[in-house]
Amino acid sequence: MEKNIESSELEKGKTHIIVEIIEYMANAVVSKTIIKKTTGNVTISSFDAGEELDEKISPFDTYIQIIDGTAEITINDKVFKLKLGEGIVIPAHAKHHFNANEQFKMISTVIKSGYEDL
Repeated sequence: MEKNIESSELEKGKTHIIVEIIEYMANAVVSKTIIKKTTGNVTISSFDAGEELDEKISPFDTYIQIIDGTAEITINDKVFKLKLGEGIVIPAHAKHHFNANEQFKMISTVIKSGYEDL
């Protein structure tokens, strides 16, 4: 699996079509940062069919919204299949991973707060 990350933010005050910001790349997961701040970030990613990201745990809640295709997301060993327009909150400290049975694009929003929930 190839992973390609672009770190430049989108131009502020300019409209865009979110699903067109990032393209699919053969045999790869591609990510582009939309906003990156110390308090959180918003990232858009595309997954080619057959790609996946390794299981990980984040110390923060993460909101995932599917903007193209269908994604398979496993959170604490429970599998969710999300379609276009659907979203889910991955709780802080939950083990999770993504699997692309088909191509999909998603927006990931991380809010870096909630230490009181530890």
